[in-house]
Amino acid sequence: MNGPPGGVRARRHTGRDRDREFVDFVAASGTRLLRVAHLTCGSRDEAEDLLQTALERAYRSWHRLRDGRDPEPYVRRIIVNLAISRARRRAILRFIPARAVPDREVRDADVTLRRVLLDALRALPPRQRAVLVLRYWEDLSEAQTAEVLGCTTGTVKSQASKALAKLRAVMGDQPVEEVIGSARA
Repeated sequence: MNGPPGGVRARRHTGRDRDREFVDFVAASGTRLLRVAHLTCGSRDEAEDLLQTALERAYRSWHRLRDGRDPEPYVRRIIVNLAISRARRRAILRFIPARAVPDREVRDADVTLRRVLLDALRALPPRQRAVLVLRYWEDLSEAQTAEVLGCTTGTVKSQASKALAKLRAVMGDQPVEEVIGSARA
């Protein structure tokens, strides 16, 4: 007698099932994840590298991610951690000319404002930049941002406060939250 008692066999996921699920995930979330990577590191080319590395790591752990939870926060965290690690290795953030953020067209009136904001964002330390990207571009709550970054909500609040103060100094009279909102549009 082969197999489990009663002749019932548990359905096992095949490699094809895993591949199909992963491809579907990338198709559904790839653009959003690329935007997070781009805003976190400031360069389209580096963002593509970050996303590719993050997706590679996620694929290796895909069997653990398929248990019904949304894998996107996990991949977002990988992206942010990779960006911070790369910045630390370099010891100095490169100042790279702004390019258009993927997946949205920029209105002519907002080009200068967007460029100033993205330049100021790139000048922030990696952790502060990550907090602002996750809180204001990705619209995550403080608790969700803390979870992605692996820190407390207090750290998210203090990092956001410091980063917004630096942006306010660069942006002048315009409220930073309003500038971020119009740059996202």
